[in-house]
Amino acid sequence: MIKIKRFTVSVISLLCAPLWAAEGRPEQPNVLLLLTDDLGWQDVKVYDIDEPSPYDTPNIDALAKKGVMFWQGYSPAPTCAPSRCAIMSGNHPARAQKTHVVGGHPPVPINKHFRVMDPWYSGRMPEDTLTLAKALKQNGYATGHSGKWHIAIDHHAYPQPTDVGFDYSDATRGARNGMKDRLADFATESENDPFRLDENGFPFHPTNENAINFIRENKAKPFFLYYATWLVHAPIQTRSKALLDKYVERMGVDRKDVLTRDESGQLNPYYGAMVEELDYYVGKVFNYLETTEDPRWPGHMLSENTYILFTSDNGGMEGGPKERYTDNNPLDRGKISAREGGTRVPLIIVGPEIEAGVQTDVLANGLDFYPTILSMVGAENPKGKNLDGLDLLPLLRLDPTDPSLVKEADGNPRNTMMWHFPHGHAMESTIRIGDYKLIRKYDYVNNQANEPLELYRLYDSSTGTHVRGDIEEARNLAKSMPEKALQMNQELTTMLEEMGASYPSYNPNYPGELPHKESVSSVVSCEQKGETVSLKFKNNGAVLSHANLIYSLNGGERYEEWFRLPNLAISGDTVTAELPAGTTHYFINLVDENNFLVSYPELTAEMKHSKKNPFSKSALNVKAKR
Repeated sequence: MIKIKRFTVSVISLLCAPLWAAEGRPEQPNVLLLLTDDLGWQDVKVYDIDEPSPYDTPNIDALAKKGVMFWQGYSPAPTCAPSRCAIMSGNHPARAQKTHVVGGHPPVPINKHFRVMDPWYSGRMPEDTLTLAKALKQNGYATGHSGKWHIAIDHHAYPQPTDVGFDYSDATRGARNGMKDRLADFATESENDPFRLDENGFPFHPTNENAINFIRENKAKPFFLYYATWLVHAPIQTRSKALLDKYVERMGVDRKDVLTRDESGQLNPYYGAMVEELDYYVGKVFNYLETTEDPRWPGHMLSENTYILFTSDNGGMEGGPKERYTDNNPLDRGKISAREGGTRVPLIIVGPEIEAGVQTDVLANGLDFYPTILSMVGAENPKGKNLDGLDLLPLLRLDPTDPSLVKEADGNPRNTMMWHFPHGHAMESTIRIGDYKLIRKYDYVNNQANEPLELYRLYDSSTGTHVRGDIEEARNLAKSMPEKALQMNQELTTMLEEMGASYPSYNPNYPGELPHKESVSSVVSCEQKGETVSLKFKNNGAVLSHANLIYSLNGGERYEEWFRLPNLAISGDTVTAELPAGTTHYFINLVDENNFLVSYPELTAEMKHSKKNPFSKSALNVKAKR
């Protein structure tokens, strides 16, 4: 990786100088948090390390030259919603029980052939969370959101941005609304076209205009804008025919053909056009900041007193069921995997007293944004508020290449990060300690496709600089370095247990062979008296480890949501639960010592939730019992 040598600075003078040391600078700087959607590490041209990216990103590339560009920037999770919740709340997805998209439903196998089922995980960020927006609002900031939200079980479900600290919010998709025919329904220059092409041939995009309008209307006071783009998430389409034709010609493909899921490379012209559209739109925001005078600081532009944090919610989505989108190569895999391709993302930070043109190998994470932004605006961390990230401002202001400036609570430099994604085909947790990364697989029993532990050395920093090693995660060292693997696995366990993380369970209805499947407990009876539920079970050989109540407060409604009450009382052959106030429907989950999960009433893969067949139809109905 590239690293620029730094000149010596006076640490004392930088630490003592306030951000408003420049004559007349407003005491409270503005903050723009720009979170793109599914933008991969290798989708931005300035991040090229092997094969050159075919996508043009001049505005993002220019931004990187104005501040600090992180080569080892990470998202909190390999999918959208948990990363967004983590950034807004400051809580690690494992701690928040928000580890994947949607959620808020009982554990159920994805299909009957899945040996392991996802654990219960929350459908949303709780509305009483002290969000970053609330914290900034308490410090006198105007708070605005434009674009994607997805911090609930549905884009429009509760809570919405204005419920958790934003003064303004607009979630319109703009030009990202679905096209009936991506081969024909292009924007035009007609005045009646809602996506009328501008002078540069780009479709009008209300989402971007809303972001600029928020700045325009609030520039006379300190503002925080959370601009969460819909780009470059599916649908894979562009309303600009000229832009599409540009990438068709550059890539040497036919726009009528679909790049199949098994084909590799960055060869999808629709996706290429989308990346350039993203760059164009955010470039308009950057341009507005650079050309608009700051009412609070006459004679200076808004950009001179605005921090910009640019990143992505997860690694690039390499493709859907039928179409290849992009390629994260040399990183392995992409979104929906905690490997490097799913979690490593572009990260650029610019702003007052941050040196321009610096590239760094220091580890950073979207969890760091909450404490860093509070530090940028001169606000203290809220008392009693858990923050799993660390303050990056000392690093940014003093020497962005010095990892010792990112300190844990005990004063030691950070060298560890952890991801927890017990979902889907991945079913894994990962931990990065220094140069090494460990992957723990949860579906490995009688599974030749998976080893329980994989160990990779991503870099060699023994000489003080990061020399690229196995960022491809191709050379598994677990067997040749068993002590290292076990030590890192224990550290991973310690972190997960401290956060109260949830784990996947084996599916007792899996049709193939699984050890101890015949020993799972069976339910004998279940009785409800008032708010107390008593379930009797038969031990068939495996000791019951714990039991959970999975309950809904709005069963049968449009946004039916399910919560969990863990660790129910177990006495002999009886599990007892007290129903929370307002419960409408419920299940009881029994988990045994071999990690098999039995649901009562039974839930199978064929009973997956749908609008016509919600989980409440299979659950115990509280009203019917009263």
